[in-house]
Amino acid sequence: MLKLASAVIVGLALVHAPTTGEAAELAKSGSYDITNCWAGTSNVIVHSKAHIALSYTLTGTSLANKPGGPFGNLSYQCVGVVRVMQGTATGDGNCEYVDADGDKVLGRGIRTGNPGGEWTFINGTGKYAGITGGGAFKYLGQFPTVRKGHFQGCNRATGTYKLK
Repeated sequence: MLKLASAVIVGLALVHAPTTGEAAELAKSGSYDITNCWAGTSNVIVHSKAHIALSYTLTGTSLANKPGGPFGNLSYQCVGVVRVMQGTATGDGNCEYVDADGDKVLGRGIRTGNPGGEWTFINGTGKYAGITGGGAFKYLGQFPTVRKGHFQGCNRATGTYKLK
């Protein structure tokens, strides 16, 4: 049951898109295609096989799937919640990405199904000020657990953004 809860957490670990460590300058608008990988911990309530609730914290890195693409080489942190009620998982979380210059992007991910969800940009600082847009993320899998109570995984995120 704990493995199911971990899979649910990892599946939610939202799509995140922010800075460009590889690109010289971020275009004012465009599309992104990134892979986010993370590790984190959770607090889980397993009421029954069909009723699970948890909160999670995680940290990770973001890599552009095309060399030099937007939002590659970022570090991020996320907090969120997941609920499994009658076998259906829902949840949401917030993630803050930071680039090598210290500029940040804040976003919200909402789990809309198995295995993925939707991402929306909320705010940005520095070069990301005024960012809007979002997209979808898809869970790529869970890795073996190296320590009880911890989890690792990755997702692929695609979408569009626009800067003011």
